[in-house]
Amino acid sequence: MKGTMGPRPKPTAIRKREGNRGKRAWNHDEPQPPDALPRCPKHLAPVARTEWRRVARTLHAMGVLTTIDRAALAAYCQSYAKWVEAERKLQETPPLLKTPSGYVQQSPWIAIANKQLEIMGRYMAELGMTPASRSRVSTEDPRMQVPTIEFRTIYEAKPVELLSKALDEVAERLGERREPAE
Repeated sequence: MKGTMGPRPKPTAIRKREGNRGKRAWNHDEPQPPDALPRCPKHLAPVARTEWRRVARTLHAMGVLTTIDRAALAAYCQSYAKWVEAERKLQETPPLLKTPSGYVQQSPWIAIANKQLEIMGRYMAELGMTPASRSRVSTEDPRMQVPTIEFRTIYEAKPVELLSKALDEVAERLGERREPAE
């Protein structure tokens, strides 16, 4: 079975930026998703839609969000909406409840809020939405990169011949005759 053991492979773009320390071949066929802002899915809850509008443009501007990442962001936003609902219910109800048999138990809204926070944390790390995860996320977005300037000097002839030819042209324009260089 290929690819089931060991750490997750890094995307080729990140490996190219870090340098090919292991001298392994690049994945030249790695798919590149279109660089477009995905639309908010219509099935999201109202609170989830608000969260989508709050974060989608920023994530796209950072070069992290593309059309292929729509489901991951939608899942984060739905989890956020459920977390907000659980927190609202916790404000309305006590954290401990008494069962009909007389036992005291934790409110189920606490478990729901904690589970949604856990899910949100995973998506936030994947999408680069926390300070620590932003330091680990790389992008191939040209808007976020500094251009590389490369200088090259190309000689078609010997430098002395080029200088001599340039001096001859200047002298000719000035109407003077110049003795050829030895």
